[in-house]
Amino acid sequence: MGRSLAGKHILIVEDEYFIAADLARALEAEEATILGPFCDLAPALASARDNHIDVALLDVNLHGEHCYPVAELLEDRTVPFLFVTGYDRAALPERFRSAPRLTKPFSTDAVLREIGRLAAD
Repeated sequence: MGRSLAGKHILIVEDEYFIAADLARALEAEEATILGPFCDLAPALASARDNHIDVALLDVNLHGEHCYPVAELLEDRTVPFLFVTGYDRAALPERFRSAPRLTKPFSTDAVLREIGRLAAD
């Protein structure tokens, strides 16, 4: 992968069980510390507020709720995040249109590359 994620704290907010489990497994294999995965907004917000986070993966739509409050909190804390979504960039609020984004379906390798890049910045 090129950049080590060992010791990095990565928040996963994803409501699709298999995607969340695959992401957590891949990141744990890179020796990252996983927060979550969270599939609901309230616990994701609490974790984003209360924990040290190096990078976050955010699914835009969580059972019909948008993750934008989590993204706003992370942005306020200057924590880099990556949207993982089926949503087109134009469907995102203007504030987040320039945020890093991977479109579903995505490869685990693509997520690891982007997380590594964000964690290194």
